[in-house]
Amino acid sequence: MTEDAPKTLLYENGAEGKICLTNILGNLMVETRKIRSRKRVILSVLSVIVVLGGWFVLTTVLRWVPPAFLPPPQNILTDFFRLLNKSYVGHTLIGHTLVSLQIVLGGFFLAVLIGIPLGIMMGWFKRIEAIVDPMFQLLRPIPPLAWIPLSLLWFGIGISSKIFVIWLSAFVPCVINAYTGIRLTEPLLVKAALGLGVKRQWDLLREVAIPSALPVILGGVRIGLGSAWMTLVAAELLASDAGLGYMMQMARRALEPSIIILGMLIIGILGAIMARGLQMLEKRICPWVMDKER
Repeated sequence: MTEDAPKTLLYENGAEGKICLTNILGNLMVETRKIRSRKRVILSVLSVIVVLGGWFVLTTVLRWVPPAFLPPPQNILTDFFRLLNKSYVGHTLIGHTLVSLQIVLGGFFLAVLIGIPLGIMMGWFKRIEAIVDPMFQLLRPIPPLAWIPLSLLWFGIGISSKIFVIWLSAFVPCVINAYTGIRLTEPLLVKAALGLGVKRQWDLLREVAIPSALPVILGGVRIGLGSAWMTLVAAELLASDAGLGYMMQMARRALEPSIIILGMLIIGILGAIMARGLQMLEKRICPWVMDKER
């Protein structure tokens, strides 16, 4: 068979040969993505194992780091199972975690529900931007923790003051990314929609601007979620009687670093799980963006 035989066979088969070649290429791309995904998972698992192994060697085998500064990982595991059933400063570990989740999710969802529509309106309508932007730019540089005294004065020492502080920390990224995403809408897409008969501003916003801005908006949601978790511990340090931050503060006073690290690990794991959930949501809503990242 000559070298031109595959080409001749493809020409003879016509459309069927092209479809077959397309299917083969598609299958190869899928397999390549699976291999890359497996490699990423293996590297992630190895990195965790290396960190835990180094931690164990430094604190248990070599004893270079005293337990008062960095407890061995087995101590933290022991405290984890102990606090699952035994109360610590008023609540079990599950109770403290549920209180913190209530605070984080309450402030985070309020930030998403208020911040994203506000950012979209500011990005699309000039008058709304002229009204809201000066006050937003004035308040944006103020750290969320600076609002704690006022939040206690306005809402008292209950959970509402903590939700307010978390809301502030997640609100700013949601507004900024929603505004930026709308402003980055391609003019060519707007012109194409106008050529297809879309005339009203609300229709252009709904059919063109918001879909094109979704990746940037969801990126702001993920940043806001991280900011909410980072602010949680500080929000729970004042006038609290439950929560992971309160548990860590009481453990500091009792000189129990293993419980402090346990609280930190739980916050990190919960934040990573929620961030992964948002990433999966972004993959379903904006599959074209995830394909480009691969």
